[in-house]
Amino acid sequence: MSRLNRVADKGAKTVLRWLRVLRGDLLTARSDPLPPSVWLRWVPHGFVCLAAFGLFLGDLNQLQGYGKLGHGDSLLVAGGQCGAAVLALRRPVPALWLSINSSLAGAALLRRMLMAGQIDGFPWPWHGWGIAAHLLVLLLLALRVPTRVSVAALALTALLTYVIQGLWGAWNYSPTGQTAVVLFAVAVVLGVALRGRREARAELVEQTTLTAEERSQRTLLEERSRIARELHDVVAHHMSVISIQAQVAPHLVENPSEELKENLAGIRQNAVDALTELRRVLGVLRSEHPGGTGDHEGVPGPHPDGSVTAPHAPQPTLDRLGALVENTRTAGLAVTTEITGERRPLPPGVELSAYRIVQEALSNVLRHAPGATAQVRLAYDRGGLRVEVLNSRPTREAPLSSGAGHGLLGMRERAAMLGGTLTAGPWTGHGYKVEAHLPLSAPHASDPPPQDGPA
Repeated sequence: MSRLNRVADKGAKTVLRWLRVLRGDLLTARSDPLPPSVWLRWVPHGFVCLAAFGLFLGDLNQLQGYGKLGHGDSLLVAGGQCGAAVLALRRPVPALWLSINSSLAGAALLRRMLMAGQIDGFPWPWHGWGIAAHLLVLLLLALRVPTRVSVAALALTALLTYVIQGLWGAWNYSPTGQTAVVLFAVAVVLGVALRGRREARAELVEQTTLTAEERSQRTLLEERSRIARELHDVVAHHMSVISIQAQVAPHLVENPSEELKENLAGIRQNAVDALTELRRVLGVLRSEHPGGTGDHEGVPGPHPDGSVTAPHAPQPTLDRLGALVENTRTAGLAVTTEITGERRPLPPGVELSAYRIVQEALSNVLRHAPGATAQVRLAYDRGGLRVEVLNSRPTREAPLSSGAGHGLLGMRERAAMLGGTLTAGPWTGHGYKVEAHLPLSAPHASDPPPQDGPA
């Protein structure tokens, strides 16, 4: 029994849900204007208004002449039925109700005449001009509303027809209920088919437009990829060879002079710097959205320090560390800095990697340790630069993060590209610590140079 009860409850809930949907579909006064025709523009609207006027004259003549209704009653019924067709151009659902109520009023007035014997053999409950007006309303409705609404309107019309003709009934009339319902069904099917055809055509146009845009985008990406391959295979190769030859050349000469060593070192350093810039250009060429925004790990976009790095913008250095820390404080994190050793300019790769490591570490504190405090330590020595970012324990639970969790991996790769190391983990049980050592010695020329992008 419990299973039957569950099934019954589920069925009842389904029926109630559908009834709520139908109530929202049929009890609405929202505007849904008939769109202008592609080729004829507003001609269909004029045709509907002209047809409604013709139907009004015919309906009025039939009700007054054959139906013998008074002038006021005939005008009320005919005006409601044909006015609904005009209203359906803009508000199809209210027009449906106006047409149904006018038809019900006409059926009630004509039944009184039939029952009194004043008319005989009159078409009832739907007379000819009333059928035509309601057909036009149902067609205009089906052209713009979802199929379920059109079917509900048809079912409602059929139900009322059955109630009036089959249950209420009259005397001395010519039944038209079955014929009217069949014609109404044809109008709804025709309207639904035309609406589906219009939507399919619009979707085809949209897909064609998207296909053309995708084809253009793909052609652009292929051309940029081809340029990137040429730069990588030709220019990068030659620059790597120049770097290696400049490094090896002093060992091929007996007792090379200091001036020669200095010049060759400069040549090698320029080659390494050129490779760095070239790799950055290759990253831009291979990016699908070079002008878009993204996170600070390899994609141009806004950073925690408030800057926006475009592909052609200068890469940040430790000179901007103060702005980074200040903007992090603005975001709600208490940060202190400590710099030891003789501060001096470092190679661009070291400066950039140190900046990005501090940036990512502070971002992690903001995300994963709310309420904590952070300290940034930079220690300059002869061998390179030591970077430490420490934070205390969070004072409240961190919200769920939707990030991909690649921050630590990216920091380790930055340090590894420079021949350095990076460690991250809890420290003395009081919080978290990120420590990196970035050497000043340049990596081997055959290794990928450091760049502001994904490894």
